Order: sequence, then C-alpha cells, then structure tokens
Amino acid sequence: MRKTALFLALLPGICGCATLQQFAALRSVNFSLDRISSPRLAGIDLERIRSYSDLSLADGARLALAVSQQSLPMDFLLHLRAENPAENATEARLVRMDWTLLLQDRETLSGVFEEEVLLPPGQPRDVPIRISLNLVDFFEGGAQELMELALSLAGQGGAPKEVALRASPVVETPVGPIRYPTPITILSREVGR
Repeated sequence: MRKTALFLALLPGICGCATLQQFAALRSVNFSLDRISSPRLAGIDLERIRSYSDLSLADGARLALAVSQQSLPMDFLLHLRAENPAENATEARLVRMDWTLLLQDRETLSGVFEEEVLLPPGQPRDVPIRISLNLVDFFEGGAQELMELALSLAGQGGAPKEVALRASPVVETPVGPIRYPTPITILSREVGR
C-alpha cells in the first residue's frame, strides 16, 4: 500500500520530467527548407519551364487570361526537413503546426499542418506542406513578371526570392499536447537562381 501511495505521489513528477524532455527535444529539432515540388501556376506545370519564353502558345494564353481575371493560382508542396539531433535521448512527435508563409518578407497566407510526424533522434524526416495561393492577391505585375516570380519560388529560374515560414509547432506529451510559447521562423532562404 505504501509503495502504491509513493508511486502515485511521484507520478506527476515523472510525467513532468518526460513532458519536459519531449518538449526540450522538439525545441531542439532543426527545421529547414528542403525543396519545393509539384509547382503549378494557373494549371501550368512549372517543372518543365525555365523562363517565360519556354511557354507554349496555349500556356501563354492561359497565363494571360488568368492575370486579366485577377486569378493566378499557384500550388506547390513546401518540403521541410525536420531533424531531431542524434544526441537527444527521446523521440519528438510533431502533431500540429500553425504556419504563415512569407514571400519577400510579405505575409501571404496561413494554414495548419495536422499530420503526425515522428522524429526519432538522428533521422531526418520530410514535413510536406501543401500551399495554394493566388499570386495577384500579393504581388503586382503582368503575366511575364508574375511567371518569373513563380519560377523563382519554384526554384526553376529567375532572380532569387526569399521564402520564410513562421510556425507554432505542437508536440504530443504524456500529459497532452504542448504548443511552442511563441511562433518561430523555422526557415528562411532565398530560392531561384
């Protein structure tokens, strides 16, 4: 009976230590921009395009129509590389991440990543975030300028552009989820040529 009472008295402290270890492990996870994949602009596959002059006549017409209608959707997967350092003794479990995408220091859109990602020590993991935005809501210019911007963002060409992601990760612990106390910039990098 005394052992049970002692165990119950120590249980919050044990859970607290485990919680602090898991939170500390997530706090030391390194996030960086790995790559952008599957970029599309107004339905045009940007992986096969390097400059505005590479557009077919049909793609050029589609792009011009989209710009004239003020609807230039760009879709891509933003791949984060998350690495829990090998010296961490515990796995981190990312269960949610509120995020805001910044392009050229301009807030564009926000979203929530709600897939669970287990981050074992020393094993990098891919965190793919689907992004869909209307470029004309955030940037001005004609079809050629906006296409060059999209190509830069996709890493296909054009002048380098800065991409950043401000995020609030949430880690699962034995006592429930814990959110980072303040948002962090988990990546900031220039993409393009």
